Amino acid sequence: KPGAGACPVRGHSNVQGDRTMGIWEKPPAWFLDAVGAEFGITPPREDGFDVVAAIEAMRDGAVDVFLALGGNFAAATPDTAVTTAALANVGLTVQISTKLNRSHLHHGREGLILPCLGRTERDETGGREQYVTVEDSMGMVHASYGRLLPGSKELRSEVGIVCAIGEALFGSDNGVDWATMGTDYSRIRRHISTVIPGFEDFETRLKAPGGFALPNGPRDSRTFNTATGRARITANPLTAVSAPPGHLLLQTLRSHDQFNTTVYGYNDRYRGIKGGRHVVFVNPDDLRELGIADGGTVDIVSVWTDGERRAEGFRVVAYATPRGSAAAYFPETNVLIPLDSYADGSRTPTSKSVVVRLDPRRVGSS
Repeated sequence: KPGAGACPVRGHSNVQGDRTMGIWEKPPAWFLDAVGAEFGITPPREDGFDVVAAIEAMRDGAVDVFLALGGNFAAATPDTAVTTAALANVGLTVQISTKLNRSHLHHGREGLILPCLGRTERDETGGREQYVTVEDSMGMVHASYGRLLPGSKELRSEVGIVCAIGEALFGSDNGVDWATMGTDYSRIRRHISTVIPGFEDFETRLKAPGGFALPNGPRDSRTFNTATGRARITANPLTAVSAPPGHLLLQTLRSHDQFNTTVYGYNDRYRGIKGGRHVVFVNPDDLRELGIADGGTVDIVSVWTDGERRAEGFRVVAYATPRGSAAAYFPETNVLIPLDSYADGSRTPTSKSVVVRLDPRRVGSS
C-alpha cells in the first residue's frame, strides 16, 4: 500500500500468536493485572524459565515437573546429551502430543504421554463442534476447524486436557471456570476479549471472511508505542566468531522435506542430497586445505570452554559455502551446540555459529 513501507514478518506463523496470548516466561505487568482482574486471582509475579534456563533447572534439580504442550523438546533444544539427562532428572514428565516423537524416549522417573487431537482433526469436545484460532505472521487472526476424522474416538483435545488438569488441581470455585472452558471454547474467547487488547468482540469478528487484523500503530495511524511517540531506530555493532586454524564455523539448517524437527523424507532438493541426512557441507577450497576428500566420512567435533562434543559418521559434501564455514542438518547436529552458548539478549542458542573441526574416520572404524 502507498506509504506502508516494508512488511515486517514478526515471527513464525502462530508462534507470534502464542506470544500475543501471554505465552512468555516474562509476562508484562499489564498482562498479569488484566488476568488477575478477569479471574479474581493473584498471578505469580516472578519470571519463569526460558528454554536454556529450563534445561539448567532440570539438570540442577531445581524443578521436578516438566509438561510439554506438543513439540519435541529433546530434539529441538541444544546440547542433546545434557538435555536428555536433564529430562531424566525430573520426577514427572508429561507430554501432550499428537504423535510419538523422540522426546517420549527421554522421560523423568515417571513419564506420561497424553495423546491429543491434532488441529486438522474434527473436535467435538462437549458434544459440539469446537474450533480454535490462529494468528499468522501478518497479524491476521482467523478460526481453524479440524476437518479430518480423529485417529481414535478416545482422543481428547489439547484444550480439554489442559482444562481438566486445571480443574483437577484447583477446581472451578476459585474464579477460573476450568470445566466450562474445557467444553466450550467460546468461553475462553470471551475471557481473551477482556484480557488481550485488540480482541474486543472476539467471537463476532471471527465470522468475517479471512478473520480480522490486530491493531498496528505504525500501519494504522503512523503512531509508535515509545516514550517519544516516534519510531526508534537502533544500530548494533556486528560481532563475529572467528574459528582458529584448522577449524570451521558450523551452522545448522533444515532440508526441504522437513518441518521443524519432523523429517518427512531423506532427499533435499534444495542442495541435491538424496537418501540421507548425516552430511556436512564444506567449501571445496577448505576441504583441500584440510586434506579431506569430497565424499569422505568425518566426525564433527565442536570445541567449547567445557570440552568437546562429537557427532559421528558424517559424509563430506563439497558445496559452495563461504570459506571458513560449514553446514549440517538440524536436529542431528544439536548435540554439538553447548547449552551455555547463546545470544546475549535473546538467549537463543548459537545454532548458526558453532566452532568445529572435522576428524576424518579411517576405513573400517565404527
